[in-house]
Amino acid sequence: MAKQDENLLKKIIAHSKEYGFVFPSSEIYDGLGAVYDYGQNGAQLKINIRQYWWKAMVQHEENIVGIDAAIFMHPTTWKASGHVDAFNDPLIDNKDSKKRYRADNLIEDHIAKIEGKINKEVAKAAKRFGDSFDQAQFVDTNPRVMKYKEQIEGIEARMKAALDSGNLADMKTLIEDEGIVCPISGSRNWTDVRQFNLMFGTEIGSLAEGANKVYLRPETAQGIFVNYLNVQKTGRMKIPFGIAQTGKAFRNEIIARQFIFRMREFEQMEMQFFIKPGEEMAWYEKWKEKRINWHKALGLGEENYRFHDHLNLAHYANAASDIEFNFPMGFKELEGIHSRTDFDLKAHEEHSGKKLRYFDSEEDRSYVPYVIETSIGLDRMFLAVLSASYKEEQLEDGSERVVMSLPAPLAPYKVGVLPLIAKDGLPEKAREIMNELKYETECVYEEKDSIGKRYRRQDAIGTPFCITVDHQTLEDGTVTVRDRDTMAQERISIEALRAILLQKYR
Repeated sequence: MAKQDENLLKKIIAHSKEYGFVFPSSEIYDGLGAVYDYGQNGAQLKINIRQYWWKAMVQHEENIVGIDAAIFMHPTTWKASGHVDAFNDPLIDNKDSKKRYRADNLIEDHIAKIEGKINKEVAKAAKRFGDSFDQAQFVDTNPRVMKYKEQIEGIEARMKAALDSGNLADMKTLIEDEGIVCPISGSRNWTDVRQFNLMFGTEIGSLAEGANKVYLRPETAQGIFVNYLNVQKTGRMKIPFGIAQTGKAFRNEIIARQFIFRMREFEQMEMQFFIKPGEEMAWYEKWKEKRINWHKALGLGEENYRFHDHLNLAHYANAASDIEFNFPMGFKELEGIHSRTDFDLKAHEEHSGKKLRYFDSEEDRSYVPYVIETSIGLDRMFLAVLSASYKEEQLEDGSERVVMSLPAPLAPYKVGVLPLIAKDGLPEKAREIMNELKYETECVYEEKDSIGKRYRRQDAIGTPFCITVDHQTLEDGTVTVRDRDTMAQERISIEALRAILLQKYR
C-alpha cells in the first residue's frame, strides 16, 4: 500500500543537511530552485551507489561494457532522437495558487487516491473476515471496489487517448470532469493545458553571431547510440551485448518539487542492450526480472517496489514499464525498462547518412539491432535509500536515537575508529588501526565528545560498524566492535579485525 508522509520527507531533508548529505545549491544567495549540492557524506554515498550499479551491470556481466560520452552532442542528434519535436510535458496552471503542474501527474495522483480507497476497503474486509479472507475474490466481486476499478479504467483510457492524440483540450476536460483540485489552493480554477519543451539550449562558438545552438543533453542514452558501432567494432562485441553509462543530464523542469526526486540537473545510470529483431519481448521480460532482483537484494523492503506498465508509450517504444518505489510521497518511478525497438539507430542512420548495422556472421546478414533499455535516476536511488533507511528509535533506557540503516555496501563510511578518550596513547593506537583499514574501505576517525555521542553521530550518518580503542586494547590487542543496527558489541583481536569486517560489509 502506498504511503504519503510529508513529515517524513521534511525530516529527511533536515537530516540530509545537518549531517552533510545534501545542501541547497548556492544557499548563501538564497539557493536556486530544484538544484542541490551533495555534501561530504552524500557525495560518498552517491559514489557508492554508482559503483554498486556499475559492478552489477558491467563487472558482473561479461557482454556489457561501459563508456563515458560527452554532455555536448551535435544538435542533429536531438532532432533524430525526437527530442526537438516531442520532448514536451503537458502543463497546467491553477489561477488561484499560481502553481504549475504536469497535467498527467495530476490525473495519476487522482488515480492513486482512488486506489487508496480500494486499499481501505480491502483492509476493512481483511480485518472483518480474518484468516478466511480471500483478497482476490473480494477485489473481483465487491460492488464498491468494482466501481472504483471501473472508474480508474475509464480515467486511464481517457488520459491515454488524449496523450496519444496530443489533444490537450481533452486533458483539461478530464481534469474538470473528475473534479481534480489544486493541492495548494483546493480550487478547480485551471488554465488550458499546453506543451513545454524541456531541453536547455545554449550556444557553442567563439562569437555569439557565428555560434551554433547546442543542447545540454536531456538523457545519456543518445551518447550510447551514436557510439554503438564504435564500441561494437573495437570491442569485437557479438549480439546480444550492452553498453552502460552514468552521467549528468539536464531538463528544464518547470515543476521541480519533492526535494531531489525531480531536479533540473541530475544523474542517470543507463544501459542499452542490443539484440536481434524479434527477440525484444523475451529480453524485455528478462531485464525486468534482473533489475527488480537487483533492487530487492539491497534489503530496502520488497513491499516498497512494484511494476507500473506505461499507458502512454514514448515514440520510440513498443513496451515500457517502471519499477516504482514507495517514497514518502507514495509510489513513484525509480527505474524504467523500455523496449526501444530499432527507432534510435534507424533515426541516426537517416539523419547522419551513416550505416549503423550489425553483421551477423552466424546468419550471414546485416540488420539494425533492437534495443532494451534500463534507465535509473541516481538521485532518485539516493532518495530511495535515504527514505528506507531513516529510522527514529526508542531505546530500552528511554532515550531516542536517529539511525540511518543504510545497506553496508553503500554507507559513506563502513567503519568508525574511535579512541575511548583522547589521551593515554589511545589516539595513536586508533590511528594505527585506521591506517591499516583505510586502504581496504572507507573509514572515519573521531575523538571529540563522549563515546556515546560519537556512537549516535555515526548512527546518524549510517556507519555500520564502530571500533572502540580502549586501555584493554593496549594490554591484549583487542578492540570493541559495535554494530549500528543492533548496537551489540563484541571484543575482536586486531589481527582478525580486517577479515571479519570485510565479511560483514561486503
